[in-house]
Order: sequence, then C-alpha cells, then structure tokens
Amino acid sequence: MTATKPTESRHRVRDVSVRMLRGGSGPPVVFLHGGNGWPQWGPFFQQLAEGCDLRVPEHPGYGTSDNPPWLRNTADLAMYYLDFLDGLGEPKVHLVGHSLGGWTAAELAVRSCARVASLTLIAPAGLRIKGLLSGDMFMWGPEEATRNVYYDQSIAERILALPVSDDDADIALTNRFASAKFGWEPRWYSPSLERWLHRIDVPTLVLWGAEDKLFPKEYAARWGERIPQARVEIIPQCGHVPIVEKADATARHVLDLIRRT
Repeated sequence: MTATKPTESRHRVRDVSVRMLRGGSGPPVVFLHGGNGWPQWGPFFQQLAEGCDLRVPEHPGYGTSDNPPWLRNTADLAMYYLDFLDGLGEPKVHLVGHSLGGWTAAELAVRSCARVASLTLIAPAGLRIKGLLSGDMFMWGPEEATRNVYYDQSIAERILALPVSDDDADIALTNRFASAKFGWEPRWYSPSLERWLHRIDVPTLVLWGAEDKLFPKEYAARWGERIPQARVEIIPQCGHVPIVEKADATARHVLDLIRRT
C-alpha cells in the first residue's frame, strides 16, 4: 500500500471556517466524525484514500473550527453540511458518519439525498429503543470513557499513555462542550428522526461493533428496518470505534458499498 499523505486546510462555507483533511483520488467521500472530535489520519482513512478522494472536515464548534451562534443542535449541523456538500463542487458524494457524525449524516439524508450517492452509518447516535440501556458518556470520566469505547483494552492503554499537552487539553474541553450541546438533552437522540428515516433513498450501510457499550448493537437492526435500502453488518470483537479497532474490516465494508453504488 502506498502511503497517502493528507493535506490540511481551512474550508469555508458561507460565514463558517473549519479545518479539513483531504487525501487520495477517485470517487468523492466525506467522513463526519464522532463526539470525541476530529480524528487522526489512521489506517481506515488511509485505505479509503487509496481509491477515493476523501475529505474529513472538523465539525463547527469542535477544535479550532468556528463556532457560529446559530449552531444549536444536530438539525442545525445537518443543515450546515447540506451547504457544505453544495459548496464542494461535486454532483454527489459517498457520505460516511460515525456516532454523532452518523446521526448528523442521517439527519442530512432525511432532508435531502440530492448530493448523496451512498450512506454509511457507523454506530450512529440518533435513535432510542425503549427498555434498551445505553452508555452515558457524560457520566463517564475520561479514563472510563476511553476504556468503554474499545473492546480491545490494549488500544485504550496506548491512548491513555499518550502525553497530553496544554493545547490538547484545551481542544478536548472544547470538544466536550460541543458534544454536550449536540447530545446532552435528550441524550444522543432525536425524538423525531426515526419516523423520517424512510425518506433516505440511497444505498445505505449500517456498521456496528458487536461489543459497543455506548450504543448496543441491537440498535443496528432498528436502523436497518427503518431505512429502505439499508444493509446491516455487525463487526465481531469490536467496540464503539470500528474505524480504529477494526480499521481493515470497516474500510472493506465501506469500499464495497462505494464500488457497488
């Protein structure tokens, strides 16, 4: 595999400037990250960039991206990304979202799939099943949260052992405030989203880690039932972050959908 080095830039949509990574060439793919913030360019992104033109924006409100006052909830974030897709100059993109990013991608798609060629939802937030207990990241401490999102605790150990600079700590705090804005009340779901999922009319893949402690894998079936063209895949021995814990398998599933679309 030839290493694809991404470029970092500031991307502006109307009055909002965000950080964005871009790498590779081929069909356009946009990845929307989860509540922990802008991810590093790891093996999952590397594999996608081998055959795709991959863009990974940082959500407004996270890290060093702008935090506009009108951005109040996930519905606003979805509308921002509709503008974002309009501004890319691509007729359609393959949209991939993880956790909060998956919820945002679904909120976008129920509003309009005009710019979406395919949709991949990786352990998305956004739904609630009565009687099915979920984890609560707002009640977990930093170490507990890191351990709870991974099935393989050796990954958690490596992350916890990394030194944290003052800048890293500031960004982590900014990200936590942003996640609270989007996911605090109600906890990580939209009461109205489920009844509109039938409007998603593009090929859709729902990926879930079998050992997810934040959103249990039973949610995958509900997403699969509500989205007309959805295919559900459960990844064994994997927690809430398949793009890190099972990067090869996750990339393979996503690329398979892109090639078939």
